[in-house]
Amino acid sequence: MAKIHQTFVCQSCGAVYNRWRGRCEACNGWNTIVEEAAAAPGQSGPAATRPSRARGRVFPLEGLTGEAKEAPRVASGIGELDRVTGGGFVRGSVILLGGDPGIGKSTLLMQASAAMAAQGERVAYISGEEAVGQVRLRAERLGLSRHPVQLAAETNVEDIVETLSQGRPPALAIIDSIQTMWTETVESAPGTVTQVRSSAQALIRFAKTTGTAVILVGHVTKDGQIAGPRVVEHMVDAVASFEGDQGHHFRILRAVKNRFGPTDEIGVFEMTDAGLSEVPNPSALFLAGRDHQAAGTAVFAGMEGTRPLLVEIQALVAPSSLGMPRRAVVGWDPNRLSMVLAVLEAHGGIRLGAHDVYLNVAGGLRITEPAADLAVAAALVSSLSGAVLPPETVFFGEIGLSGAIRPVAQTGARLKEAQKLGFGKALTPQSRSETGRSDGRGEGDKAMSVESLRHIADLVAGIGATAPRRGGQRGRSAPRYADEDA
Repeated sequence: MAKIHQTFVCQSCGAVYNRWRGRCEACNGWNTIVEEAAAAPGQSGPAATRPSRARGRVFPLEGLTGEAKEAPRVASGIGELDRVTGGGFVRGSVILLGGDPGIGKSTLLMQASAAMAAQGERVAYISGEEAVGQVRLRAERLGLSRHPVQLAAETNVEDIVETLSQGRPPALAIIDSIQTMWTETVESAPGTVTQVRSSAQALIRFAKTTGTAVILVGHVTKDGQIAGPRVVEHMVDAVASFEGDQGHHFRILRAVKNRFGPTDEIGVFEMTDAGLSEVPNPSALFLAGRDHQAAGTAVFAGMEGTRPLLVEIQALVAPSSLGMPRRAVVGWDPNRLSMVLAVLEAHGGIRLGAHDVYLNVAGGLRITEPAADLAVAAALVSSLSGAVLPPETVFFGEIGLSGAIRPVAQTGARLKEAQKLGFGKALTPQSRSETGRSDGRGEGDKAMSVESLRHIADLVAGIGATAPRRGGQRGRSAPRYADEDA
C-alpha cells in the first residue's frame, strides 16, 4: 500500500506546499492553504519487471473510408444556448458553467435537458446538492415534468460513471455541481482542490471515451471567478459564465472559452414566471425606456462576439465639493474611464478635474471592448455642457492617447444593426478610404467621420448652444476648455 503523507494545497490556485503558510505565494491569497492527504507515488521498479503497456493507435486525419459518421453537434433546442456553444453541443465535449447563486443555472440546464429529451435523446441530470424530489418540483414549476429526463442524486464519481455507462450513452450529462463530487482515489473532503481536479478528470475521460457531452456546474467566488483550481478551466473544452443582476429581469450567458466556436459570444435570456425565455432582439430590450431628451446619454453600437448590440451609455458630470472628485463606474472598466478623462483634458480641452463623474451602462450589461470610448466621451461632454445628443445617432470608436479616433472592426455589422432599429446617423472614426466602402458602409448610411476628440467637443458644444432642453430652456454654456481663461 502506498504511503500516505500530508500536503498543503491552496484552495484558490492549487499550489502545493510541504508546510502550512498564511499566504499563498502563487496567488497571494490569505488563509487559502488547507492540509490534504495524498498518496505518494510508488517507486519505479526495473524496466524488466514493469507490466507491458499497449501503444496508442494512430488514426489518419482525413478519416477512414466508409466509416460511419455521426452528427458532430447535438442541438440543445434553445437558440441562444446553441449560439454561445457555437451551434450545439459537440459530442464528447465538456463545458464548465459558472454563475452567482440563484442566477438561474439550474433552470437553464433543466430547460435544455427537457428540450433535448423531447427530441429523443438520452439526457441525464445528476444533482449533488438537491434530492430527486426537489429537482422534480422545479421541473413541475417550469412545466417540464413530462419530459423523459433521467434524474439522480449522487456525489460519487465512480457510481455516476458506472450508471451512465449502462445502455446507450447519453447525449448530454449534467453534473450539478462539480464542487460536491468526490472520488475514491483521493482521500480528502469534497470541494477541495484535489477532489475537484480528480473528479473533473474522471468525468472528462468518460466524456471523451463515450461521446457524451458533459456540463459541469461550478460555484463562483465573491470576485465572480469560478471556484476551485484554474487547471479545471484548462482541462474542459468550453467555459461559460451566466451573468445577471437581481435588479434586472434578464440574464446573459457569455462564452469565456470555446474550443469549438467563437469566444465572447453572448446569449440573452429573460427571467419570467415560466423560466428563462430567449430574447431574439437584445438591442430593443436594452434601449427600452430610453429618454430621448436627457443630456449625458449616448447610444453605443457594440459587438458581443458575432452579434451587434446597441446599448445606452449614461454619464453624469457634477461639480465636486471634495478634494478628490469621485469616479463611479457601472458596467465598464474604471481604468478605461480614467484614460478617457485624461485624454479629454489633455487633447480635447475639456476640464473635468473638479467634477464628480458617474458612468453607467443602462440595463446592467458589462462592456469590455474599447470601441465604447467614443460613446463615453460624447456622453461626458453632453452631460457637462447640458446638450442633448441627437437621439437617432449611434457612436462607436476607439480613443488613442494622442486624442485620435481609431477605427474598429466590423463597422458594417454595427451600422446595419443601427439602421434596423431606426438610427439613421452614426458618428464613427474616419474610414480608410474616401468612399467609405472599405469599412462596410453603404450608400444609404449617414455616417459622420471624426478624427480627434476636439472635433467631438466642438460638435457637442455647437449642439448645446442651439438645442433646447426640457422645459423650453436653452442648453448650458459650452464646455470650458483648458486653454481658456478661468
